[in-house]
Amino acid sequence: MIRANHGPGRALFVTLALCPAIAQADEPGWSLLSRNYLLHSDFRSPSASGQNYRQEWAQGFIGEVRSGFTEGTLGVGLDAHGFLGLKLDGGRGHAGTGLLPRDSDGRAESDYASAGAALKLRLGNTRLHYGEMMVETPVFDTGDKRLHPEYATGWLLENTDLPGWRLQAGRFTAFNNQDNSATHDDFTGYGATTDNRAISLAGAAFAPHGPFGGALYAGELEDTWRQAYLNLNLAEGNWRLDGNIYKTRDTGNASAGAIDTLAYSVLAKYSFGAQALSVAYQKVEGKTPFDFVGGDSIYLANSIKYADFNGPGERSWQLRYDLNFATLGMPGLSLMGRYVSGRGIDGSHAPAGGAYVDQYGQGGKHWERDIDLKYVVQSGAAKDLSLSFSHVSHRANQAQAGDDIDRIYLIIEYPLKGSF
Repeated sequence: MIRANHGPGRALFVTLALCPAIAQADEPGWSLLSRNYLLHSDFRSPSASGQNYRQEWAQGFIGEVRSGFTEGTLGVGLDAHGFLGLKLDGGRGHAGTGLLPRDSDGRAESDYASAGAALKLRLGNTRLHYGEMMVETPVFDTGDKRLHPEYATGWLLENTDLPGWRLQAGRFTAFNNQDNSATHDDFTGYGATTDNRAISLAGAAFAPHGPFGGALYAGELEDTWRQAYLNLNLAEGNWRLDGNIYKTRDTGNASAGAIDTLAYSVLAKYSFGAQALSVAYQKVEGKTPFDFVGGDSIYLANSIKYADFNGPGERSWQLRYDLNFATLGMPGLSLMGRYVSGRGIDGSHAPAGGAYVDQYGQGGKHWERDIDLKYVVQSGAAKDLSLSFSHVSHRANQAQAGDDIDRIYLIIEYPLKGSF
């Protein structure tokens, strides 16, 4: 039940970057990202699959083409994307990292591909996208953490009439997972799933020019749960503060069982020169874990590289250190280290007949340590080429039920882009 996710402070970053991102998304052009990815997972305790380790190495190409809008009151355009993934290494005995799909014999496929497109309409500052797309909201967020990005098919409506505000509403009925090319795959969580279900959302993000920002969203996974989300953030001088809270209740046929959880986190970051220190606290209140579908649909501070620290009753602390080598004469080089400890997990009261029974015991605890080193070429023919190395260690007791694992990521990305 452990999933790799984004680092802390995502909600703060998204709201602060909101207005520039909207402007750039309207610019017609093309992009091609070459992504070379090696992922090695060494299990330090017996894994459910019986494997001692998993290792895959693959090369991916992600292409996107964005048109402009036709002239007139109602502008029409099209965004299209395509993907090709090639296996470089990944035998039957150590497949399953999430980089490559597996065949009926459990072997990694030698290649896979996908393509999709979304029609877009513009009326003033209102835009409607219909088709297959990546989605980024706190209650439903397709992930991009492996070779192949996740996509969702449906419609998304956005409006930016109010300065500093973005209003959104959408509904999605088909899904393309990270290790598959099928456009009618399913996203799965800790008990929830998009199998034969749609997900709907509505909300607003506020990113003014001042120090304060925030977001308020609601989402519904059909016949499973309804979810409300609130973010408040502050950026003042060397300080960054970010608070997130989710309230989730079961709805309809309650396909995952009875759910009533409150999950929240608070993160404080202080920057001094080339360095930054962050401290975060996260808590989940309820008899079931905080659940979500879509690889990045959790904006809590302690949802990090491997674990989400979202077990029932779990409380967790994080300490993080960042170093930017630019001020030390090495622009483009950065280092991050963090440690998160979670305790107080109690899954013994999960509602009978639900999807979360026997997932956790009583007295569950675990910890994770991450180290990220990244270099981005600053100039020349290889400008924007990035090389990333990450090491993750995770240890848990039996009541938490997570794997004891050491994981290595090696990623080389080279983006090319142009305009029409």
